[in-house]
Amino acid sequence: MRLSTRIALAVAVVVPLLVLGSGWIMVRLVAADVHAQADAHLRDRAATVRPDARNLLRATANDRPPSVEQARQRKLFTAALDVGIRVVGQGNPVSYGPQPAAADLLPPAADAARPITLQFDGKSWRVLAVPVSVTRPDASGTLWLFSSDSVGQQQITRVRRRILTVALLTVPVAAAVAWLVATRAARPLRRLQRRASGIDPRVSATRLDHVPTHVTEVDELARTLQTVLTRYDEQAARTAEALATARSFSAAASHELRTPLMSMRINLDVLDGDPPPQPAERAEIVADLRAEHTRLLGLLVMLRALAQGDLVEADAFGPVDLADVVDASVAALRRERPDARVTVSAEPGLTVHGWPQGLRSAVDNLLVNAAVHGAGGAGDRGTALIGVALRAGGDPAAPTVVLTVDDHGPGVPPAARQTIFERFRRRPDSPGSGLGLALVGQQIALHGGWITVGDRPGGPGARFTVTLPLAAAHTAATLELPRARDWLTGASGGSQGFHKDGS
Repeated sequence: MRLSTRIALAVAVVVPLLVLGSGWIMVRLVAADVHAQADAHLRDRAATVRPDARNLLRATANDRPPSVEQARQRKLFTAALDVGIRVVGQGNPVSYGPQPAAADLLPPAADAARPITLQFDGKSWRVLAVPVSVTRPDASGTLWLFSSDSVGQQQITRVRRRILTVALLTVPVAAAVAWLVATRAARPLRRLQRRASGIDPRVSATRLDHVPTHVTEVDELARTLQTVLTRYDEQAARTAEALATARSFSAAASHELRTPLMSMRINLDVLDGDPPPQPAERAEIVADLRAEHTRLLGLLVMLRALAQGDLVEADAFGPVDLADVVDASVAALRRERPDARVTVSAEPGLTVHGWPQGLRSAVDNLLVNAAVHGAGGAGDRGTALIGVALRAGGDPAAPTVVLTVDDHGPGVPPAARQTIFERFRRRPDSPGSGLGLALVGQQIALHGGWITVGDRPGGPGARFTVTLPLAAAHTAATLELPRARDWLTGASGGSQGFHKDGS
């Protein structure tokens, strides 16, 4: 059922009820006015005829001659004019004028001390009882006054009928007017409905173009629809990214795992071959299998981390004390590589707005990279010397946190500093998966920071410098994650534009 029809039906029901309710009040007021007018007339007549009624009662009590009593009655009847009267005393009642015929049905005089309405033979009367008393001799009685209430009741009946007529007439009139008004008022809503019905987010990029109508409900509904469509677009984009990430994960895993798996299969065939390998050869094969297994596990972990970074949402971000992250990463490195010597200089209280898991992964991979390549060259089994520093940077208008990681390795050639953060980019003799620095670059870009690669001051080696905005300048309200995050699905280093060459 259309909204205008619903409104018309509602008005058609409510308006007659309101008319009837107000009419009932009107009838009560009219009845009160009619009775008040009749009662005022009765009291006026009572004040006029009461002395004559007292004289008649005195004449009756003193046994005056009938002529005197009749004269008193005529005078009383003349003063009564248009109301009926009845004097009830010690003798026979004296009555005159229009009044109920059944005198025995009159209520007690005390009940009629104020005008009341009585029904006799289908007629309505207003009745007033006035006590009358005389002295010399002592005598008392009651003066009854009667006024027909038929005219007043007819007037009240006419008012009641007119109200019912008006109530019946308002049903179609109110319904028609309400339907016209509601139809006109609903035009902006119908226009919005027509524009919205032609939008199909699955097949068209057209979105709701709403011109304010200055109708609060319609404008708010339009804004709500625009918000819903925007969120649909965002979720559709995120779903497409998730599907692309899943496909890329599968493709990258199958491509990168093929060689180590083939190598493991060959080694397993050699172990199971005939004749069996010699003990020295067997030990070498087992060591190769362990190395390949470690490489496979690390590759899967890195791919999973990249996929998580591509799909993380803004609600996963929160305040993170970067000093705590650095301390945890250094402690983990010392446990896994007890031969590495790490020096740490970290200022406390440097909080960034970030994803704790992603920041920890970035710092872990920076330290592992320094440990692997920071011992005087690739393949060197000497002690890795790593220097980690965390300090505040920037200016008061844009405060930042600066993390530097120094190693004593051969350093990064200037020509390679643009490509080392691309996925699967590694030196031929590197034992890594080629995803560690890609993961670092992904997380730094995700947190709105940047990273530079340069030479270690004071000697050979590389320095990685990470700069992140402080939480005060980069909060949840201002954080905007990159719309296109393709670190797993594409060549991220060049497309993201997150790092610069160091000096």
